[in-house]
Amino acid sequence: MTDQAQRLWLMRHGEAGPGRPDDQRTLTPHGEQEVAKVGAWLAAQIAAQPGSPPRLLASPYRRAQQTASRLSAALSVPVETLPLITPDDAPEAVIDWLVEQTDERLILVSHMPLVGELAETLVDGRSARGVGFPTAGLAEFTAPVWAKGCAQLQRFVHPGQLT
Repeated sequence: MTDQAQRLWLMRHGEAGPGRPDDQRTLTPHGEQEVAKVGAWLAAQIAAQPGSPPRLLASPYRRAQQTASRLSAALSVPVETLPLITPDDAPEAVIDWLVEQTDERLILVSHMPLVGELAETLVDGRSARGVGFPTAGLAEFTAPVWAKGCAQLQRFVHPGQLT
């Protein structure tokens, strides 16, 4: 990895309860605990890396906004809403958006199946089925440019791995 590599953290929201409409589902108490674990871990990782604070963006769906709000508190960065990262959005649209960004470090909080499809597309250049993300799962990628098949997965963590 060179110093010019951009960094992206892609996170699935914490566990959400059932309900309708889908965009109004909220985190469960367990989901809030998952996000707290991952948020504390991520804050320590980011603090240990040189560079400017990351930009934090979330889907407009309530559970993603709640997840991002908890990350925001852990990282001391504001949350922005990004409408094109809802569950059924296309990974190609997200990649097109990523290409236009000048931030070196981005965090996106979204949903399945998008997070799985986007991860696979960034690394493999295509999305056959997407990779599985548990709730509050977090993947870290680096890339010289955000394009299909150009990213490297640096690590993947989920709340069950963290104490």
